[in-house]
Amino acid sequence: MRLAVSVSDRHAVSSLRSTVVLVVSLVAGILAVSIVFVLSGVNPLFALYKIFAGSFGSFYGLKETITKAIPLILLGTSLVLAFKGKFWNIGAEGQLLMGATFATWVALNWGSRLPAYVTVPLIFAAGFVGGAAFGFIPAFLKVRFGINEVISTLMLNYIAAEIVQMLVVGPWKGETQFGFPYTDEFPESAQLFLLPGSRIHIASLILGIIIILVLFMIIYRTRFGYEVRVIGENTEAARYAGIDFFRTTIILMIISGGIAGLAGTGEVAGIHHHLSYPYTISAGYGFTAIIVAWLAKLNPVFVLASGIFFAGILVGGDAIQLSLNLPAATVEVFNGVILFFLIMGDFFLKNKVSLAYSFR
Repeated sequence: MRLAVSVSDRHAVSSLRSTVVLVVSLVAGILAVSIVFVLSGVNPLFALYKIFAGSFGSFYGLKETITKAIPLILLGTSLVLAFKGKFWNIGAEGQLLMGATFATWVALNWGSRLPAYVTVPLIFAAGFVGGAAFGFIPAFLKVRFGINEVISTLMLNYIAAEIVQMLVVGPWKGETQFGFPYTDEFPESAQLFLLPGSRIHIASLILGIIIILVLFMIIYRTRFGYEVRVIGENTEAARYAGIDFFRTTIILMIISGGIAGLAGTGEVAGIHHHLSYPYTISAGYGFTAIIVAWLAKLNPVFVLASGIFFAGILVGGDAIQLSLNLPAATVEVFNGVILFFLIMGDFFLKNKVSLAYSFR
């Protein structure tokens, strides 16, 4: 007996089918994660309850969830744009760090000389430029030399992390930090306003929501957005139609990297008020944002809910570390398994798999 497997494209996918596949993928991913909890000797239902109760079941947990959702919303939105154009940007982490670095330079050098209403826009602009620069590099390498963007963006994450670490232990090490590897504290004019009793930096949250709406209009209502979507569907067809692949890809990644840089600005100006070790600035937000964008089905509007959902997992993951004595890697396993099932669901959504048996 021989088994033949054939894969063919689904030419039309209904909204209902897409929603059902998404829900089934999420449920299957959560069931798979439950196996990890069982192997760890923990009741999976209780563990899942603790995760979501820790993030959404209290006022404090909800405030922390929104705090962690802010960078995920910005980063997820940036990746939606890149992925729409089939540019696999795995470098949001590095772009965030470069945004934080550029914002720090402006804050430390100009913050004490300028009022807040000038300094805050300046540090966000600097953060955008920093992230955009690290978005431009892999885009140029791809369109000019054909270098795979997955490799280049991934490697740039490590370069960005080393740059930040070099600065905070070297030339930017704060004289007032008593030996700690941090820069000096930002002046008050360069610190973002926080919602009283929380760590929610309102400016970044509002900016994230505005970017979602603007990006939705760009993707679905402008010529540039149309070109991005055509390139994402078929690069050769886009070239045949006269779309400038070089220009569109460069602009695409400047915007994507710049938005990621804004997330870094929010973290240093809203939470830390100084530049410090890379893993302190970002708790792996750039990688988690990949799942945020995928769960949102590459629709910027859905990033808001997706970002809050995964922020809840991050906050709930901290809760189960303390209450259930589980390792910190549990959250990464959770996120990785969910991403795997989302990608698998997307494959079956877009492709029809047929099995044929033959006897010889």
